[in-house]
Amino acid sequence: MLLEVRNVHIAYGDAPAVWDASLDIDAGQIVSVVGPNGAGKSTLINSIAGILRPRRGSIRIDGVDVAMLPGHRVCDHGVAIVPEGRRLFTQMSVLDNLELGAYRAEARGRYLQTLEEVFTLLPVLRERKAQIAGTMSGGQQQMVAIGRALMARPRLLLMDEPSLGLSPLIVADMFRIIRRINERGVAVMLVEQNIHQALEVAHHAYVIEQGRIITSGNPESLLSNPQIREAYLGV
Repeated sequence: MLLEVRNVHIAYGDAPAVWDASLDIDAGQIVSVVGPNGAGKSTLINSIAGILRPRRGSIRIDGVDVAMLPGHRVCDHGVAIVPEGRRLFTQMSVLDNLELGAYRAEARGRYLQTLEEVFTLLPVLRERKAQIAGTMSGGQQQMVAIGRALMARPRLLLMDEPSLGLSPLIVADMFRIIRRINERGVAVMLVEQNIHQALEVAHHAYVIEQGRIITSGNPESLLSNPQIREAYLGV
């Protein structure tokens, strides 16, 4: 198993945000975590990325517990994140942003190869590599954020609300890109409020509500669950 999260509890001060969360992601899978705004999705994914530390529980990558490691050490285990809101260096060029993603020793050694792979996957970045990132559209900035994460050559790509604020056409393109990333052998953990799209692309999904994972299963079973359909899909 590539990622094993077991009984993780995360809090902000005295305010608990995620309770007793457990999930698995195998190599080559796309796993979606869906739920309403404020359910704890971003908190959970940031904990896996090493941005937040859980109060208790374990987060294992290839059997190694990384729960207490800082983010850059988690990255050394083959994890990269596309954060909510992109968080680009907006006064720097597209190419400069991409270069910052390749700071791992393994990634630096294969920089030119990886850059060409990113440009092939996201050709708009090749066309606009000299452009200042902050002058790009929201969809183009999201592609820069995805490209930057891929420059680290991750085995597990964490994506936090990648469709947020994007037009439907751009969202459709982005989910096609997620499939192509996965076809290249990268596992993806996708945190999304766009439940239809997130379930459509996933091999497995978890539903989180008020900090607790309330159910999980393959997307077809979740879509056929009347409670899930009514609560989250409006059907």
